Amino acid sequence: MKKEDKSLLIDQLAALLQEYPHFYLVDMTGLDSTTTSNLRRQCFKSEIKLHVVKNTLFEKALDKTEGDYSALVPSLVGPTGIMFCNTANEPAKLIKKFGKENNGQPALKAAYAEESVYVGAENLDALCAIKSKNELIAEVVAALEGPIKGVVSALDGGTTIHGLLDAIEKKNA
Repeated sequence: MKKEDKSLLIDQLAALLQEYPHFYLVDMTGLDSTTTSNLRRQCFKSEIKLHVVKNTLFEKALDKTEGDYSALVPSLVGPTGIMFCNTANEPAKLIKKFGKENNGQPALKAAYAEESVYVGAENLDALCAIKSKNELIAEVVAALEGPIKGVVSALDGGTTIHGLLDAIEKKNA
């Protein structure tokens, strides 16, 4: 590969690191072309970008971007796939599901998710448990919605505000 091509690829990887807030490093050892194609299809369906590049080029792209990624560098050994995504837990779920169907491959090497570094395959369950922003918002809305529904249904049932306040007072007493 020419030096200009390498430089262009490093710039593209650095741009992806800036564009996506989360990325995973996965071990692609032992995956044949059919399995890799299936993995790429699953990634596309889950809105995950999968790239397989030389470890040294990715390391140079990490050096070009802001942030401390030094803890990830020891994981850049052997065939490495990089999964870029906007939802922190989506690649972890995909790796877990796909790994069950394909003898544990691809395996998680490391991840940068929610501004934290996770190194090692033992972190896969923790990464699956990370809640996305939308999931957290849904939980807060559901928690706030319960008491409001009770008041609205009491008012719809013909209860007056005065009767409702009396019921609340008796409950608290």
